[in-house]
Amino acid sequence: MVILFLLNVAVGSTPLSPSQLAEGLWGEGDAALILWQFRLPKAVTCVLAGCGLAVSGLLMQTLFRNPLVGPDVLGLSSGAGLTVAVILLAGPAAGAFLGSAWGVATAASLGSALVFLLMLAFARRLSDPVSLLIIGLMTAATASSLVSVLQYMGEADDLQAYVIWTMGTVGATHWGEIAVLTAALGAGLIMAAFQLKAVNALVLGERYAATLGVPVRHTRFWMVAATSVIIGSITSFCGPIAFVGLAVPHLIRLLMPTANHQYLIPAVALGGALLLLACDLICHLPGATQLLPLNAITSLVGAPVVVWMVLRSKVARV
Repeated sequence: MVILFLLNVAVGSTPLSPSQLAEGLWGEGDAALILWQFRLPKAVTCVLAGCGLAVSGLLMQTLFRNPLVGPDVLGLSSGAGLTVAVILLAGPAAGAFLGSAWGVATAASLGSALVFLLMLAFARRLSDPVSLLIIGLMTAATASSLVSVLQYMGEADDLQAYVIWTMGTVGATHWGEIAVLTAALGAGLIMAAFQLKAVNALVLGERYAATLGVPVRHTRFWMVAATSVIIGSITSFCGPIAFVGLAVPHLIRLLMPTANHQYLIPAVALGGALLLLACDLICHLPGATQLLPLNAITSLVGAPVVVWMVLRSKVARV
């Protein structure tokens, strides 16, 4: 992770040598400006977003006992996308709002928060996770349908701005936003840490967990709350980043054959940070000022790795 972090800081449209990195850390000038205003915030955001996405994916896969579930299954990213679409596709009326650095992030936070409150209400009332999964999928489908209507009615320039946001980015955050993202990630991880024993029991099924005295609804509520806080904050500042939360738990389980979340959560957090740092590094074309879309790279790089790991695991077992 240290190697990938340093490479992420050094590589870009203006490559920085080791001497320039050292000079930028302690000195002033162009190297310091590039390092502290752009490269370090981007690399730190990669670590935070990768950790949060991967841990959220693990929690959702454990809760729903479904390996195909990702952290966006609750519809949080779709809710954020809907409010951002309303703002970005509103044309000139949104100009004043988007003029601030926190405009899009505030819109995405509002959308995620609304879906978050809705999911918490359902998590308290529903007795099984399948119903919650269905409601989350239907919420995402409804939000996506409304976004499609807004896209159909939007202008070309506004559509381009929205499409760029949906591609995900880790290079648009500053230190103030990183502080908020760190606090949200810390809150979500603390919620998950207090439920470790209950989450381990849920691996064997809700009925078995209930016989052990685990308050299933209470545990489900806090797992949904932790995921919502983490995903809502990441989507607000980075956009919807795909694949990381779905793939990393699979990769870690193949490398670490254990069901104990006391070990899985730190390992998955590290794996998510590694994958996002590597993908962001690939986004930088050598000698070019234009970046490749982050979501495209996470899928192109991650999918073959997961397929290879699964095939290798099956062959080894045979």
